[in-house]
Amino acid sequence: MNLSDYLEDKRKTIDSFLKDYIAGKKKQKDCPRQLSEAMGYSLMAGGKRVRPVLCIAAYEAAGGKSDGILPVAASLELVHTYSLIHDDLPAMDNDDFRRNKPTNHKVFGEALAILAGDALLTDAFNLISNTNANPARLLQVIRELAHAGGPEGMVGGQTADIILEGKKAKKKDIVYIHTHKTGALIRGAVRTGAIMAGPAPDKLGSLTEYGEKTGLAFQIIDDILDITGTKEEMGKSTGADTARGKNTYPSALGLKKSEKIAEQLIHESLNALKEFSAKADPLREIAKYILLRRN
Repeated sequence: MNLSDYLEDKRKTIDSFLKDYIAGKKKQKDCPRQLSEAMGYSLMAGGKRVRPVLCIAAYEAAGGKSDGILPVAASLELVHTYSLIHDDLPAMDNDDFRRNKPTNHKVFGEALAILAGDALLTDAFNLISNTNANPARLLQVIRELAHAGGPEGMVGGQTADIILEGKKAKKKDIVYIHTHKTGALIRGAVRTGAIMAGPAPDKLGSLTEYGEKTGLAFQIIDDILDITGTKEEMGKSTGADTARGKNTYPSALGLKKSEKIAEQLIHESLNALKEFSAKADPLREIAKYILLRRN
């Protein structure tokens, strides 16, 4: 398969859905204009839409065939965007630019940026609840996304990252930060897509393993690129996390060992898909792409 074509096709589909979503918000009289503009500013600022694409790819791999997956996939981008808006705030990473554009709080002010993030997070569950699908599956998806983005997931990882910033963390702490701050939502993206397709328990287990391995590998590669390359996805300058005293795999284990770990994780993620048909090829190619990405 041609991964570039697949990613571009899915990105356009997701962008079209998100564009309509924001247009709808701007038409709603009960949503303040400044709030809908702040939400749309970050949501439509670009990006590869990795999480919703993974959700759709997992749905297809598990046998799903309906466009009904789109609201669920889009909800992941709303959660991801909220996290980026809040990460950039002065109280967090204090970043002025993301994806070569001024960060949300630089354009709309800190208070409105916080509220825009809050609105996106809340509305992610509104999107899911209005999806025309099996109610029991939607309940599972809501539970999955809440877990991935909450105190046992992304927020927990971000908390540990902040607490340990500038301190020498143990390996188990670094693993916790990576698997929760970034890995949890990637794992959640794969699992939500699979759950929407209703696969057998063993297939859901295999896709879960794929999500866990690729999610951790994604963050390790991101840490490596912070030192060696340009981080287009994050839109930050090279070395930003290192200069801030963040605990990363390269800072604790070195570049070469980190690269080896990422390679092993991708190998294991591909092995988890060995029982799947060609429908899982997009997931396989995405895993390979994560390892080889240079931005």
